[in-house]
Amino acid sequence: MNGFTSTDNVFPLRPTRRHALQLAGAAAAMILTTRLAWAQNNNGSSLVIKGKDGWLFAGWGSLAQVDTAGIDRNVQLVARVQQWLKEQNIELVLLLLPDKAHFYADRLPDDKKVSAAVQQRYALILDKLQRANIASFDDFAALKKVSTSGAEVFYRTDQHWTLDAADATAQGTADLIRKVKSQLAGNAGTGTPLGALTKERRYGDLAEIFLSPDEKKQVGREVYTVRKQAEAQGLLDDAPAPVHVTGHSMVQPYFGYPQKLSNLLDRPVSLNWKPGNIGPWVMLLEYLESPAFKQNKPQVLVWQMFEPSFNQGPDAAGLWDNASIMPVNTWTQRVTQALGSAKP
Repeated sequence: MNGFTSTDNVFPLRPTRRHALQLAGAAAAMILTTRLAWAQNNNGSSLVIKGKDGWLFAGWGSLAQVDTAGIDRNVQLVARVQQWLKEQNIELVLLLLPDKAHFYADRLPDDKKVSAAVQQRYALILDKLQRANIASFDDFAALKKVSTSGAEVFYRTDQHWTLDAADATAQGTADLIRKVKSQLAGNAGTGTPLGALTKERRYGDLAEIFLSPDEKKQVGREVYTVRKQAEAQGLLDDAPAPVHVTGHSMVQPYFGYPQKLSNLLDRPVSLNWKPGNIGPWVMLLEYLESPAFKQNKPQVLVWQMFEPSFNQGPDAAGLWDNASIMPVNTWTQRVTQALGSAKP
C-alpha cells in the first residue's frame, strides 16, 4: 500500500531529473516577478548570493534585521488557527524550518555576515510559538546534529535540504505528532515503504534559475540523493490519511520528507504544496477550502513555515506572489468559513 497521497502539485514518488527540472522551471515563473520587486525595494539586492567555493544562497532574506513585530503578529494569528482547528478536533503541529545561512555562514562572501540578531531569530520564533502553546519542535537543533555528523544539511547550489536533513525533520515531526495525538486512526502497515537510494547529478535550483550559462558552468552540477519508489508502493492509497502536511517545496516528495514521515508513523500522510513564492497562508487556505479536506478531515495538520519569512503575513504585498496576497481579515474569514467556525 502507498501510504502517501498528494492533493496538489502531484509529482510521482519515483523522483527523476526531469521532474526536478520541471520544478525549477515552475519555481522560476512564480519567483522572479515578486523577488525582482523585493530586490528593487531593498536597494537592488541580488536575487542570489554567490558565496565561496560555488555555494549559492537566496538573496531575498535579511541577514541583518529581525522583524519582531511581524513575528509577534503572526504567532498570534497561528494561535488563532490552532484554536479553530481544535474546535474541529484537529491538532496543529507548526513545522518551522531554519535558514540555510545558519549552517553555512562560513560559505557566505566576505561582505555578507549573519548578524547576532538573525543568528538568534530561529530560537526567538520557536520560543514565542511555545509560549503561545503552539506545538512545535526545535528543527534547528535536529539539523545541527545532521551537520555535526558530517552530512550536508542543504545542497550547495539549491535552496532545498538534503535527504539526511529531511529524514531528521520527519523524525522530529513524528515524535511531536505522537505527543499531541497518542493514537492515530487507521491500520498498521499502511505507511509508505521506503525504496532504495539513488544518485542524480544536476544543477541546483538557484543555479538553474538565476545564473547565466557561464556562471552555471563555473559552479557546476552536484549530486542529489533521492529515494526510489518502493516496488510494493502504488501511486494512490485508498486509506484516509490521519495526518496532512501543507507547505512549500521543501516538503515535496522529491526531497523525501512526506514519505519518511508516513513510514515513521506507519500511517498514510496526505500533502499539498506548491513551488515558488506562494507563502504558507494561501497553502493552508487552499487545503482547508479543498474537497479533500471536507471529505477527510485529518487528526493532525502539519503546517510548514520558513524562518526567514515567518514575519510575513497574508497581506505581505511585494513579498508573496500577487495572487497570494489578501488582507488578514479576509484570510481569517475564509479560514473560519472553511472550518465551519464562528467568525472572529
